Amino acid sequence: MPVSTHSDSNAPTLVTPSLLRDWPLPAPGEDKYSRGAVLVIGGARATPGAALLAGTAALRAGAGKITLAVAESVAVQVGVALPECGSIALPETADGSVTGEGLDRISSYLERADAVLVGPGLDDPELAESLLRALLEREEPRGATDDGGAPAVVLDAYALGGLVKIKDDLGPWRGRLILTPNPTETGILLGRDVEDLGADVAEVARRFDAVVSCQGYIATPGSLEDSTLWKITTGYGGLGTSGSGDVLAGAIAGLRARGTSDAQAACWGTHLHAAAADRLASKLGPLGFLARELADELPALMLELNT
Repeated sequence: MPVSTHSDSNAPTLVTPSLLRDWPLPAPGEDKYSRGAVLVIGGARATPGAALLAGTAALRAGAGKITLAVAESVAVQVGVALPECGSIALPETADGSVTGEGLDRISSYLERADAVLVGPGLDDPELAESLLRALLEREEPRGATDDGGAPAVVLDAYALGGLVKIKDDLGPWRGRLILTPNPTETGILLGRDVEDLGADVAEVARRFDAVVSCQGYIATPGSLEDSTLWKITTGYGGLGTSGSGDVLAGAIAGLRARGTSDAQAACWGTHLHAAAADRLASKLGPLGFLARELADELPALMLELNT
């Protein structure tokens, strides 16, 4: 794994195409089962598209199977909109927000998932916290060195706000978390304004024992002296568009399900997301391309970098 030892005096390692070629993705495998399964939990009635974007990106990143667990009032529509997915209906409030109840409906999917992505399309911070607590309560105790085949847990959007309130109960997830905050959410995770994005992303990684990707910076957990920090060298302002973060989180989850490490999934996924924006900017213009179009660029970019 290409790494750099980060301290306040050292610049991060730049994630370049040559670095990624020296850090190749897992082989495609023989069938969909060998490429891993992703479970996305999110998709309130008002925001089902976020779960669709994340699921599409996970498949475009090469994951073999995708299941979207969304509010029951939109589950059928989601399944029709993305026929490649399994669509599971979760209990919702009268307003259509996903609650932390009814997780027995997805028990088998949780058991089989290689990556669980929570957050895209959740629209209530308190209910997001309840959902995270309910998921944690389902975890079986494991020894400190036994991952038990447990899936990576990728958190995005409102799930990140809920993370702050359950920090003391994160034991079962520590060491297998991947967080994809934007700078505002990074400030929420730290409880203060962001001052130096690279250093602050590294602090979030240490605080939550997680790999973190935020606006081109990727950090792994560790002490101040030995944490690892990368920086993406590509990307375009057009990424500041609705749904872009859902595509990033989905791409990272899809890569992780294929058998990468957390850090490799974050570095590859963040680079691919930014490079897709560059490609769209050159074809369509610097602004106005859509988040769903980012996902469509991922397979060709992976082919170019992984050959």
